[in-house]
Parts: sequence; C-alpha cells; structure tokens
Amino acid sequence: MVVLENDELKVTLSSRGAELLSIIDKKDQTDYIWKADPAIWPFNAPNLFPIVGALNNEALSVNGNSYPLSRHGFARTSIFRRIESAPQQAVFELRYNDETLKNYPYKFEFQVIYHLTGRSLNILYKVINMDDQTIYFSIGAHPGFNVPLNADGNFNDYYIEFETQEELITHQLTEKGLFNKQTATIPTNGNILPLEMSLFDNDALVFKNLKSRSVTLKSTTTSKQVKLDFPHFNYLGLWSKKDAPFICIEPWLGCADTDGEFKDISQKEAILNLKHGHVFETDFSITV
Repeated sequence: MVVLENDELKVTLSSRGAELLSIIDKKDQTDYIWKADPAIWPFNAPNLFPIVGALNNEALSVNGNSYPLSRHGFARTSIFRRIESAPQQAVFELRYNDETLKNYPYKFEFQVIYHLTGRSLNILYKVINMDDQTIYFSIGAHPGFNVPLNADGNFNDYYIEFETQEELITHQLTEKGLFNKQTATIPTNGNILPLEMSLFDNDALVFKNLKSRSVTLKSTTTSKQVKLDFPHFNYLGLWSKKDAPFICIEPWLGCADTDGEFKDISQKEAILNLKHGHVFETDFSITV
C-alpha cells in the first residue's frame, strides 16, 4: 500500500490495479471513497484499460483474430509496479507481458500517476506505444464515493450538480452491459440530478453528449462534497447497485459495444489510437 499525505488529506493507493483505496479528511476522518465490500462491489476506484465497458461475447476482435477480454479490461485486476513514490506523488506502471498479449495483442506501457495538492487529487493516465504498429485502446475511471459521505443522511439526500444545464440522455444497456440502441431522457432540475436508487434499475446511466466537464456530488444535509473535473473525457457514466451506499462517477474515453455489432477494435465507438513510439496522456481530478 502507498500513502500520499499533506496537511489536509491522506490518500492510500494499491499496486493491484494502481487503485485508489481512500481519500481521508484529516480534520474529521471522513473517507470519501467506497470501502470495496466484496458482498456488494469489490472495487474502490478501478482504472479501466484497454477497454471500457463490455464486449460482444466478451471477446476483442483484432485483425480477424479473437481475444478473450472481460468487461472494463484487465488493468483493474493486474499488479502494477511502483516506479516512483514521494510524499505527494506516486507513479504506477503496467507493461505488456505474455499474459496481457493473450487478451490484447499489443505491446504497451500503461502508467497511472497520482499527485496530491491541497484538497485535490489529480490522476493522470499515460499510454506508451511500445509496438511496431498503431495500437488501439480505450481508457476510463470508475471511482466509487460513499453516499452518505458521513454517518448522517441517506442516499436520497444527495444530488449531482453539473457544470452547466444539461439535457441528460442516457444510452441504455442490456443485462450484459451492451448498448441496446435505445435512449431515455433523465429528468433534471436545471443542472441538478437528484439521486434515487431507481435511476440505476437498468444498470448505469451513460451520457455521450454532455456539455459539462465537471460534476459535483452534493447533499441537502451536509456541506461535504466531491467534485470531479474531467476536461478531456467525452463520456460520463453514473452507476450504483441496488440499496448500496455509494455512487460511481466515471469519466470515460471509450464505451461498450452495441449488442450484436461485431467490429474490429479499430472500428469500435470512441476508440483511441496511438502510433508507434508515441505517448498518450489524459487526466482528471477529484476535489473534496
């Protein structure tokens, strides 16, 4: 376990998945990150690579070949190597190996870099193409936040405040996590989305056309809040499990397959590409 710390916050990180485990306010010991109860959802804040979402038949198609790959990819369960650590920064690295090549036939290095400043944690993703060809990938974040944020209140006291007024059109998913080509409009109050469990009766809410590039989790009963800034991410997911005391706020560059549409990775919706020898970087931040 790696610890980042300043006068205000203590952050813990794991080499498994280069995952964020906790953001603790030193003043009152509030932990903003979901505790990863294995009976409910066994992750805290997984990093998604080399895909986001589910694939048809849980298989990735590359140049006519099929590779088994489960939802959200293998990074979230892989062991990363810590290549740098300082009191307020840590760098984790996952490099291609014999096992990753069985599921994703590209040579890569994936880094997750955490930097703590004041009450903000910046998370930077870096992908390095180590192959002799263009590689294709998706990348995303999946942090879970405790709701309520302290011992008082309940889920329905909370709401998501968008940066600007939005028409929230969610792209619906099948039971296997694939898009079903149907959409639904989620009622809002201006730029406010009140939280209730029924929002997630049909899995995650997936927004592809938001104007906002920041959202804030707030409550009517406490001043505690969590803000995510994701200036470079085009898609956003919101998700919780039935009666579970958390919500995931998920900036994505990539998304699931559409049910029944079998495409080569190079043709997947929102896929990223990186030429030989090039480096891709993107980041988002969590402020409490």
